[in-house]
Amino acid sequence: MLEEAVKLTTEYAMLPPGGTVLCAVSGGADSMCLLHWLSRREGITLHAAHFDHRLRGAESEGDAAFVRGWCAQAGIPFHLGQADVAAEAARRGQGIEETARELRYAFLEETAAETGAAVIATAHNADDNAETLLLRLARGSGLQGLPGIPPRRGKVVRPLLTTPRAEILAYLEAEHLPHREDSSNSDEAYARNRVRAQVMPVLRSLNPRFPETCAASLRSLRADNDYLNAQAAMMDRYARWAEDDLVIEAHYIADLPAALAPRAVRRLLERMGDGAMDCSAAHLNGIVELCRGDDPSAVLCLPHGRLAQRIYRDLLLTTQTAPENSRYTCRCERAVCPQEPKAGIWYFRSDALGPDALLRPRQPGDALSLPGRDGTKTVKKWLIDAKVPRRFREQLPVLADGDGPAALAGFGPEERRLARPGEDSWAITFFQTKTEKDDELC
Repeated sequence: MLEEAVKLTTEYAMLPPGGTVLCAVSGGADSMCLLHWLSRREGITLHAAHFDHRLRGAESEGDAAFVRGWCAQAGIPFHLGQADVAAEAARRGQGIEETARELRYAFLEETAAETGAAVIATAHNADDNAETLLLRLARGSGLQGLPGIPPRRGKVVRPLLTTPRAEILAYLEAEHLPHREDSSNSDEAYARNRVRAQVMPVLRSLNPRFPETCAASLRSLRADNDYLNAQAAMMDRYARWAEDDLVIEAHYIADLPAALAPRAVRRLLERMGDGAMDCSAAHLNGIVELCRGDDPSAVLCLPHGRLAQRIYRDLLLTTQTAPENSRYTCRCERAVCPQEPKAGIWYFRSDALGPDALLRPRQPGDALSLPGRDGTKTVKKWLIDAKVPRRFREQLPVLADGDGPAALAGFGPEERRLARPGEDSWAITFFQTKTEKDDELC
């Protein structure tokens, strides 16, 4: 049984000979199957890690106790992490699922470092990957996202990724292995659970081996995607560092075919930091258009405080998100609008801020409605009414996109673009860069 797991671990060298493997164990069917299967692999040292999200009260505590007890009987070292995910999500102003994943993987990385584990094994399976594909198709995705969950990413390996859930359940029955059922898995308020309960059965009725055939298709898509990414990575040799900024002649991106240009941009952005850039296809295509356009000073605002700027023949990628002489920079992050927005953070509806958003000086005719204030006024009028000295007015940037001003630094956002509590949003934070006492504006 689990022949696909054997093939996949061999193909991706998932189990380091003589090394330590940290297995993430929730106590559910998939992770208990993986933990038991790994315990029978020769030549590795196995540790188990369980993270309690504190989302289901006594049930969560029971899961942790169950995994701890089973590991004690099997002689597998056990590591427990825990956090109040709901409270942390509220503090961060983001979704519970996103926060749970971030905290869980941070715990796994820390535990791997403490135990000297070369890899972290998670129990994603072929059904999970098929569900991911369907969700991405529903939400919109290019080839970059269609291969689904990768078998290996950094330290994280997924030995069961091509194994269907039905085979996992058969393994548990054959080995008389207990497991815990997470009650939230039946809550169809979550999109994945709706796909699992409503869509997957229909597809299995059309093809009983849908997860397996989907896994084969994903393997083919992954191979195509990897080849295109490798071709796009060849543009790296034309980029150069200018202190902390990355510069490349714009024509190197502009001349690439449509299948490669956004990938080359993604690769360059990943070189800017730790690889976590959170750029959508719209952002990537916006930078490509920046390279193909004829505006010698166009600017595009990106997530995580990054900026793409056309400077005559060059494309500049930088972390400085403000016009020259500006008193402000800004940060743009994905978030869920909280019930009580934090002071200093403006939450825009996710569809109310275009991918061409940028920080720029005010322009004639710029106007906006500020929350809690009467009517729409031009930016110039807002500045005059606030008695901002003329010499400082050009140092207050406007956040704008193709639909016009979205916010004025030091004053506020366009009221009509703001998100409501619970909505997906862009969290925009402005930071003042010049704070001399005699230069205070507002």
